[in-house]
Parts: sequence; C-alpha cells; structure tokens
Amino acid sequence: MFDVDGPILKPLIALVQGGAAKAAVPQAPSQADGGPLGTMPHGTYQCALPGDADGSVIKVVESENFRIARASRYRNEEGGGLYLMRGKMLTFTQGPKKGERFMRVGDNQLQQVKPDGSLSKLICTRLGGTS
Repeated sequence: MFDVDGPILKPLIALVQGGAAKAAVPQAPSQADGGPLGTMPHGTYQCALPGDADGSVIKVVESENFRIARASRYRNEEGGGLYLMRGKMLTFTQGPKKGERFMRVGDNQLQQVKPDGSLSKLICTRLGGTS
C-alpha cells in the first residue's frame, strides 16, 4: 500500500522518529533561558573597583552608581529605566544603562559582565534603604 522506503515517506518517518526521541528525553534549559525571573533588593547600589596597596581599599565609580526601586525599575544620575533579572543575570533593558549586564554574586552584590561575557572588576553593593 505505502512504500515506507520511498522518497516521500522515508525522510518523513526519520523526521518523526528523531523528534519523538528528542521529546522523550528531558532537555536542560538552554543558556539563553537564563533561569527564573527575579528582582534585586531595593536600595542604592554603590559601584567600585578594587583599590591598590598604596591607596584606598576600593575606588568608588560614582558614574556607575544606581538605585533599584519597585517593579524592576532603576534610576541613576542620567535618568531611569528597567532591568530584567533571569537567574543570576541582571540586564538593564531600558534607560541610560541599557545593554549593561551584571552577575549576582551575593544577596546585595552585582559584578559587571563585559561584552565578551567575562567578569569585570567593577562590583556594585547595596548600601541599604529603599530610597
């Protein structure tokens, strides 16, 4: 009746069998999924670089400081915007810091992620409060 080795059915059967095999095996979330949605604690985040042996322990970078508020919003001296937190990765999606990414490295700390995906030395720490 049907020629399963024919030019039409053979590729179709292989495709269906391959898809069924993939569907039967649980897949780990892809890196693009990033993990569950979340938020950071509200408050002012002070950003700093490590100091040197001859000077202060840290070097505050005032231009990088920001404040996190409700509803995934942030504000800095240039204006306000939105961020998205997926797993441990925070990405500023709108506003003056749009496109910048940070990795959550503690309950109240974020470390800047460079465009190549490596971690920068800049660390932002929540000072406390919800102002």
